[in-house]
Amino acid sequence: MTALVDDEGVDLVFSRRGAPETLAVQVKSRSTDTSVVQRGGFLAAVRSQTFKARRDLFMLFVVVDRPTATIGTVWFVPSVDYDRLASRTSQGGRRMSASLKPDSQDKWSGYRMEFPELPASIIAALEELASN
Repeated sequence: MTALVDDEGVDLVFSRRGAPETLAVQVKSRSTDTSVVQRGGFLAAVRSQTFKARRDLFMLFVVVDRPTATIGTVWFVPSVDYDRLASRTSQGGRRMSASLKPDSQDKWSGYRMEFPELPASIIAALEELASN
């Protein structure tokens, strides 16, 4: 599913066949050739105009290897948690600063995973929506 207008910051929508629940996802990606990623970090900001925390919205932060166009590390964060954990920008947006280091225990580490783990996390989020 694709939005015709990106005024809510939703890039992807997931649903399970035969189930009414939908999971909206806002995606922010960074390339492996950026200096922050090369130093083992990930920075992203979400504008206040396109962000409103709700239980059916998740944030997906993705590291893309430019030479191979493959996705490596991702953070799959419920928007309610993102709203609580992210720092605020001077314009009222939300900003995350996470570590790519596997042994890091920063506040984002519980949401960090490798790309092959993402589908199971999406299904779990949809099941959680269905159970509430």
